[in-house]
Amino acid sequence: MAGSAEDYGNYSYEYYLENGDIEDLKVNHEQMETIHIISVVIYIICIVIGLIGNGTVIWVTAFKSKRTVNSVWLLNLALADFVFVLFLPFYVDYILRDFHWNFGVAICKMNSFVLSMNMYASVLFLTVISIDRYVSLVHLNWSQRCRTVQRAWSVCGCIWMLAAFLSCPALIFRDTVLLYDKVVCFNNFHIHNLHTAMTIHISMVVMRTTVGFFFPFTAICVSGIFLSVRVSQSGGSVCKSSFSKTITAIIVAFFLCWAPFHIFNLLELSIHSSKEFHNILKSGLPLVTSLGFFNSCLNPLLYMLLGKKVRHILKRACLDITKNSLRELSQSISATEIESVPAVPLDGLPDEPVASSEL
Repeated sequence: MAGSAEDYGNYSYEYYLENGDIEDLKVNHEQMETIHIISVVIYIICIVIGLIGNGTVIWVTAFKSKRTVNSVWLLNLALADFVFVLFLPFYVDYILRDFHWNFGVAICKMNSFVLSMNMYASVLFLTVISIDRYVSLVHLNWSQRCRTVQRAWSVCGCIWMLAAFLSCPALIFRDTVLLYDKVVCFNNFHIHNLHTAMTIHISMVVMRTTVGFFFPFTAICVSGIFLSVRVSQSGGSVCKSSFSKTITAIIVAFFLCWAPFHIFNLLELSIHSSKEFHNILKSGLPLVTSLGFFNSCLNPLLYMLLGKKVRHILKRACLDITKNSLRELSQSISATEIESVPAVPLDGLPDEPVASSEL
């Protein structure tokens, strides 16, 4: 998932640089301009909505609600998405400079690593939340005994470590190179053997597609279907309607955001045997990448802002802020009015000027 997401500037065809084939991979810049503008717009929307939405989720789960297993999942999911969108401005700058990296090799490695780690963590947290919702409702007795906040934090720690491990290739292979008067941040396999480089690239694509999409999407779908069936069997119409809408939104949003990206990643492997798909890949990868990133700002809307309890907390918080602001404004006006009233002597009469002869 993440490795190729950061490679759309050079589209993971780095080992062709070693063989002088880069000229065959060039496309018309004018044909790409519209798609790049659309990608930048989506990135900016992701940044704005992601910061506000995930920041709100962090504020609610960390300071305004009771610490529960669900709040732990949602807090870590929001943290992953929040950190993710914090680093998106680097890629907005990368696109606006026509894919010229202006931040050095260290930031190239770190930026790719952080984005990769938080994208893996975000997808894995989505998977854990879906499975946990099913278990907590279907296996009630087991969840009451074993589903604790401490264990939830332990699972979150394991997810962060797994995400960091899966993102290590960014620290190993990411590099910068001067190409056609532009500095490119790309995957440098440091291998002159084309076959070995192809093997590494294919392995990375298979790993991120499996861990970053197929396994999470299968888990989300299966747990969502089982949960919907169980809720339907319970006979609660209101509960059934609420759960069905939430589960359907989760599955549809996850699939629509990430499926095109991973399809393009698999198609990208065809570049090893044929370059016929290059123009399609070069045109589509920026767009499907930004679409996958958009899932990070949909998460807080799907998992938190649609909940009645969360809406109640936000409504109450907004009312409290409004009341405090009005109270402070009223006190400020009252203090201003008091200061503007002329001083009155103790005997209640206005002050008279004193003649100099009386002194």
